[in-house]
Amino acid sequence: MNKLYIGNVSAEASEEDFETIFEQWKIPHSGPFLVKTGYAFVDCPDEKAAMKAIDVLSGKVELHGKVLEVEHSVPKRQRVLPGDQHLFMLPSAMEKLNGYMMENYALKVSYIPDETAAPDGSSAGGRRGFNARGPPRSSSPGLGARPKVQSDIPLRVLVPTQFVGAIIGKEGATIRNITKLTHSKIDIHRKENAGAAEKPITIHSTPEGCSNACRTIMEIMQKEALDTKFTEEIPLKILAHNNFVGRLIGKEGRNLKKIEQDTGTKITISPLQDLTLYNPERTITVKGSIEACSRAEEEVMKKIRESYESDMAAMNLQSNLIPGLNLNALGLFPSGAPGMGPSMSNVPPPGQGHPESETVHLFIPALAVGAIIGKQGQHIKQLSHFAGASIKIAPAEGMDAKQRMVIIVGPPEAQFKAQCRIFGKLKEENFFGPKEEVKLEAHIKVPSFAAGRVIGKGGKTVNELQNLTCAEVVVPRDQTPDENDQVIVKISGHFFACQLAQRKIQEILAQVRRQQQAKPASGAQPPLPRRK
Repeated sequence: MNKLYIGNVSAEASEEDFETIFEQWKIPHSGPFLVKTGYAFVDCPDEKAAMKAIDVLSGKVELHGKVLEVEHSVPKRQRVLPGDQHLFMLPSAMEKLNGYMMENYALKVSYIPDETAAPDGSSAGGRRGFNARGPPRSSSPGLGARPKVQSDIPLRVLVPTQFVGAIIGKEGATIRNITKLTHSKIDIHRKENAGAAEKPITIHSTPEGCSNACRTIMEIMQKEALDTKFTEEIPLKILAHNNFVGRLIGKEGRNLKKIEQDTGTKITISPLQDLTLYNPERTITVKGSIEACSRAEEEVMKKIRESYESDMAAMNLQSNLIPGLNLNALGLFPSGAPGMGPSMSNVPPPGQGHPESETVHLFIPALAVGAIIGKQGQHIKQLSHFAGASIKIAPAEGMDAKQRMVIIVGPPEAQFKAQCRIFGKLKEENFFGPKEEVKLEAHIKVPSFAAGRVIGKGGKTVNELQNLTCAEVVVPRDQTPDENDQVIVKISGHFFACQLAQRKIQEILAQVRRQQQAKPASGAQPPLPRRK
């Protein structure tokens, strides 16, 4: 099979663009380009042409601001259940669709064996087809199975720049051989960080395939070091998103210590200070023999994948309920960008404008202030950069104050990220018991004339809010509006409950604002306050 799938295609791309690219790189093709929104297909005359397109273009050629992803089209069918509709799709797309909420239904996607596939499960002619990546994961749910979020995290490693040539090999022979033997797709990001001493490599495969490819790369570097009389130790350096590192380390470092003891390695993790707005990854350095480092990689990535699956499961269950939140701007989870580092930008989609900034007062235990601020203020600075929000700790209201107020200012996505990290930090630092859910109180201010809309007639709206969100929502009676004619709404509950309540209240306020803007045009009088 020599049909190519081209992913990450810009909406501006055309057949002429692809004709130009294939002509420029002297890649033959045997049919017209089928260009759709986000992807394209084309037939190659033979395996050699298909492999050349994959090696030359995938992850290296940019078209209209997007780096193309090229691979063999999938020689299997997947079924979307319920219903009897059959789709051709990439395994990564299938995994992302599985469990996706659509009109209150969770999609279930599973494999259907292709009767025309070779008995051994290998593709008839493709080395980078779906079957070359290994069999379908046994946890793929079928009818009646509970949807399970499957890990879509690649393995990311850093290698010394001087060894990149040896890993690629003459005319790419070595990297192609690793890809074939380990059933993986390997991207070497040579153009990233020009002049840097190390280059990132991204390995896409099953966990076993990733580990096998990683071990092979370590062996190649070891041989190259001997041949070039390179005497320095070559540790294994794994890149992992900061969101997962706390759980990898574990309470009082227990998880990391156990991995070190079980594998006979020494593991260190880069400090939080090394994080930047555009680099949410931390470097996990593993020192030991190749065999020991390989075992440590398996254990480290197992923990990372478990954390990812746990977070994605929670997101799948809850995020569809939260209105007004641009999930693509959160940057909380790895995405399909080159490597696994997600975009940390809070820039909204084109045409939507910049989201309005909000202020939330989050109350934390007074004893937790040090953990949130961090040594010399490093943690709160990094958290502020990560979330894209202003985060400040208000002065204590008295010597015996049991709570302190965290003032968070930023758009909805920044609020989500900042509050999520604060809730998580309190759990990690054991301010709540191992079986105790972290519940905090948040205050938001609303115009006094809109407080009645939050409460609703006879308390109907606020009761519905509480039933929907599982948060406690209170608009205290007899409040005196502040200098901005605003009053406080108190929200208490676990993280997702608080987030949902905040978004629902902001939705109500947006509706009130729209009505206020429409009033002068119609000549009507402003509504009277409806407060109880």
